[in-house]
Amino acid sequence: MFGHKEKIKKELILLIIIFILAAVLRFYKLGENPPSLTWDEAAWGYNAYSLGIDGRDEFGRFLPWDYLESFGDFKPPVYAYLTILPVKIFGLNEFSTRFASAFFGTLTVILVYFLTKELFFNSQFAIRNSLIASFLLAISPWHIMLSRAAFEANVASFFIIEGVVAFLRSMRDKGWWLIFSALSFALSLQTFNTARIVSPFLVLLLAIGFRKKLLSLKKWVLLSFLTGFIVLGPVVPFYFTPQAKLRFKEVNIFSDASVVALANQEMANDNWAWWSRIIHNRRWGYLRLFLRHYFDHFNPNFLFFKGDGNPKFSTQDVGELYLWELPFLIWGTLVLFRKKEGYWWIIPFWLFGGIIPAATARETPHALRIESTLPTWQILAALGVGEFLNWLGNLKTKDFFKSLIVFFVFFFLIFNFFYFQHGYWRHYPSEFSGEWQYGYKPAIGYIKENEGKYDQIWFTSSLGRPYIYFLFYLKKSPSEFRQQARVKRDVFGFVEVEGFGKYNFFRDKEEISTFGKSLIIAGPSEIPKEIVPLTTFLLLNGKPILVAYEKI
Repeated sequence: MFGHKEKIKKELILLIIIFILAAVLRFYKLGENPPSLTWDEAAWGYNAYSLGIDGRDEFGRFLPWDYLESFGDFKPPVYAYLTILPVKIFGLNEFSTRFASAFFGTLTVILVYFLTKELFFNSQFAIRNSLIASFLLAISPWHIMLSRAAFEANVASFFIIEGVVAFLRSMRDKGWWLIFSALSFALSLQTFNTARIVSPFLVLLLAIGFRKKLLSLKKWVLLSFLTGFIVLGPVVPFYFTPQAKLRFKEVNIFSDASVVALANQEMANDNWAWWSRIIHNRRWGYLRLFLRHYFDHFNPNFLFFKGDGNPKFSTQDVGELYLWELPFLIWGTLVLFRKKEGYWWIIPFWLFGGIIPAATARETPHALRIESTLPTWQILAALGVGEFLNWLGNLKTKDFFKSLIVFFVFFFLIFNFFYFQHGYWRHYPSEFSGEWQYGYKPAIGYIKENEGKYDQIWFTSSLGRPYIYFLFYLKKSPSEFRQQARVKRDVFGFVEVEGFGKYNFFRDKEEISTFGKSLIIAGPSEIPKEIVPLTTFLLLNGKPILVAYEKI
C-alpha cells in the first residue's frame, strides 16, 4: 500500500512540474511576444470589453450567442465571453486579450494526461505514456505559439479534448460524464468554425464505436442530448444562413473557378468526346485538389523543418513538431497498430478526420485549422518514446552504452527545444513584427497625445481594419462608438467602419478631404514627396511602417 501511495505521489509531482512548465511557456511576457495584436485579437478584446460594460457587442447586439458580426466574418462568440473576466481584472490590453488562449492551452496540457490514460486504460504503461504525452504538448512549438495569441481554435481544441475525455469516462465509470461531454462538444462548435465539422465527426465516431454501451445509458444519453440542445438550439438556424457560410465561401477550394476552366479546356482539346467528359470532369479536378491539400499537412517541411508558412503559426525555422520527434512518431504509430491497446482506434480516426476541414481551404498546410488534431501527434510520439524506454531497459549491453544512447537522445531534445526558444525570443519579434500589424499601438499613442491640436484625424487602412485598434487602444466607450460610427456593409456581408467622431479611415489618399487642421497617418508610400513628416513609426526591425504629417 505504501508503495502505491508513493507511486501516486511521484505521478502527481511530475504532473505538477509539467503544468508549471506549460504555464511558464505560455504566460511569460504574454503581452509582449507576439509583439502586437492582430486585428482579430483586437476584436476579441474590444468585444469582451463591450460585453462587460453593457452586455452588447461592438455593434450593439445584446448578449449575442449565435455570432459576433465583427468585420463581417461572423465569429463564434465563446472566446469573447471567456475574455470578459480577464479584461475586467487586468484591463483592456494584450495580456488580458490573450489570457483565455494561454489559460486553456495550459489546461489542455494536463487534460492530455487524462485523455491518454483513458485511451490506454488497460496498458501497463498508461501512466508513464500519459505523462510523456502531456510533456510533449507542454513543450510543443505548435501548441505554444497557438496558446500565446488570442486564437479561438486553441480554446476549441480544449473543449474537443474535454469532450472526448468525459465521454470515455462515462463509458468506464459514471454515465453522468456524458452530460459534460455534450456540453464540451457543444461549446467547441460555438468557439471555432472548424470545430463545427470536427466535433460532430468525433461524436459520430464515438457513438458508433460505443453504441452498445450507450444503449445501456439511455437516461444519460437523453440528458446529454438535452444539454447540447440547450446550448446549440438557439443558434442552429444561423448555421444554415448565408452569413454563416460566408467565411467558407471565401476560403474554400470549391469556389476556385480555375478548376472548371481547366476541365473545360481539356474537354475542348478532346473535341468534347464522351470519354473526355468523364476523365476531365471538374469533380475529379476538385477531388485531386482536395487530396493534394489534405496530404500537404503531412509534408515533412511543414511538420519538422519550417512549419506553417504563416509566421503567426511558426517561427519559420522550426517545424510544428520537433525533428527529434520524427522517429518516435513512426515508432509510436507502429506500436499503436501492433498492440491495439484500449481505445487505440480513436487516434487514427481523430488524426485523419481532423485534417478534412483544412483540406477544403485554399491555403495549405494550415497549422491553425488542424489544431483539432492535437494531441494525437504527441500521443503517438509518446508511445514511441515509451517503447524506446522499454527497449533500452531490455537492452543487454554495458551501462556505458545505454548512458551514451540516452545522452544523445536527450541532447537532441534539449537542442531542439532551446533552438526554438532562442529563435522565438531573440529573433522572431523583430523579424515578424509586421506580420502582427505592429505600428498601430505607437501611432495611436501619438494620436492620443496630440489629437487636441487637430480638427480631424485621418488614418490609412493599408494595414487593415484600423478602427478596431482605435477602439482597443483608446478604450473608446462602446455606446459612444455606436452613436458615431459610419459603417458600410456590402452585399457579401463584409463590414467596414469608415470612421467615427473625428477619426477617418482612408484606402486612397485621394479620399482625404480636410477642413481645419488635420493629422494624417499614412504608409511611407502614401505621403506626398514634398511633405516633411512629423514622425515616423518603425517596425521592430527598423523598417518604416507608418508616417505622421499634418495638413492645414
